[in-house]
Amino acid sequence: MRPARPARRVSSWRSGLVALLLIPLVAALAACGAPTQTPPAVWSTSFDDGTGWVLSSDAVAEVGVTDGRLQVHVFSPGQLAWASSESTWQDCRVIVSAMQVSGPVDNEYGILLRMDDDKSFYAFSVSGDGYVRIAHYADEVWSLLGADWSPSDAVNQGLATNVLEVVAQGTELEFLVNGETVAKSGDSEVTSGPIGLYAGAFSEGDVVVAFDDLSVTSAP
Repeated sequence: MRPARPARRVSSWRSGLVALLLIPLVAALAACGAPTQTPPAVWSTSFDDGTGWVLSSDAVAEVGVTDGRLQVHVFSPGQLAWASSESTWQDCRVIVSAMQVSGPVDNEYGILLRMDDDKSFYAFSVSGDGYVRIAHYADEVWSLLGADWSPSDAVNQGLATNVLEVVAQGTELEFLVNGETVAKSGDSEVTSGPIGLYAGAFSEGDVVVAFDDLSVTSAP
């Protein structure tokens, strides 16, 4: 069984967040002044460019579009990085192909939902060694929405592709991997916000995860 998550793996989120705030001042001011965009009924992209996304890189991680995919490269252990959508979504279905390109399988990657910058969000996470976790981050505190890192046969392990899906409707959240439901939750305090695509490293760095073929539709 997977060992209990060490304290440093919890705090790694906070240290990663701080690192990613060190973006150019001009970009930060532009983001603060930009109005929230109303999402289309259907949004799909194969990531030919970074249109519609907030991207940033620093000494800890590089986030950008490479070879027609949104790629997150986390250099340092105990850190994470993400790209967030410029549009805000409420009831929606998010589907994306996520693939580990290189690095250790003891990692995490997935979808962030109903984000409030780095202050709060829901995280749907899978790992390269076949585990899943659902959690909510707010006020610098993590709350698990179910069991901590649980093994799932639905996850393709190693340097493989997994189709990740989240269906958010009101306070109900459903999480799927490769078409199989792996978790559900009725604990949704926040009902709207941008979405994010992220990757994180634990004890070893140099984790590279790429995302492609994103589809976001309004949930019925």
